[in-house]
Amino acid sequence: MNKIFPQGDVNGVAAAGTKALPGGEAGCSPCCCSRQGACLSAFVLLLLATLAALIALVTILGHPPRAPGAQACVTLTNRTGFLCHDRSSCILASGVCDGIRTCPHGEDEDEALCRDVPQSLPSFLVARCGDPASWIYSDHKCDGTNNCGDCSDELSPVTACPPCGPGWWRCPSTVFQYCGCIPRSLCRDHVQHCSDWSDEYGCPGP
Repeated sequence: MNKIFPQGDVNGVAAAGTKALPGGEAGCSPCCCSRQGACLSAFVLLLLATLAALIALVTILGHPPRAPGAQACVTLTNRTGFLCHDRSSCILASGVCDGIRTCPHGEDEDEALCRDVPQSLPSFLVARCGDPASWIYSDHKCDGTNNCGDCSDELSPVTACPPCGPGWWRCPSTVFQYCGCIPRSLCRDHVQHCSDWSDEYGCPGP
């Protein structure tokens, strides 16, 4: 009885109509292998293009800031303040660069803020006096006290302040410490504090 070997002889020689592929791999023609290489190259090129686009975007927009910039806030006493990085602590403007770390993380004493005061301070922390060379912290403006030395932080035309508060008496002060208002605690104390003597004759006292 004769044995039949399908599509080949007993020595393993390929039968007619069958091709042996290079490398001995069956099922992949040279065209198939070429397409796989092209797909791999396209994927690598796409990955490199995406990476280049991300680098360009970072270069154009810049790196994100490490910490939020200095921002103004209003204190509980209705004064200009400095908002700490925790976004909840608001300290007085005059508390910045005073040698005391008041913010929880101490950013009110950062070198960038304090290296060249007042030039290094954000503008909302600074108020200029009548003499451009003189300045005060903005929370000292309109506080009733002669912080500039020439009352320019309290009186027009340099500064427009609201009327004296309930604890103050409006008059042209003779006391260097005050300007257009004096504390009512100085009224009727038998000492002249107003140039028109109204602190002794017109002021009802505290």
